[in-house]
Amino acid sequence: MTVTLDQLRVGESARVAGYRATSAYAAQLMRLGLTPGTLLRVQRVAPLGDPIEIRIRGFSLVLRPSEADCLELSRV
Repeated sequence: MTVTLDQLRVGESARVAGYRATSAYAAQLMRLGLTPGTLLRVQRVAPLGDPIEIRIRGFSLVLRPSEADCLELSRV
């Protein structure tokens, strides 16, 4: 079962399973290192849920849920 980034809680890890359909932002996310199979961990979430800070490949990345909604993640 896949989930979206905003469904994960602080401290939870997930693996990028793929991308939903076609998204103009999907290519940008792949360039940032969010390729299928990559492990990520939710570091912090802003009080209203936007943005979300994740840890990936040794660096932190901050995304808006609307930017990351094309990501399909599987919980680890």
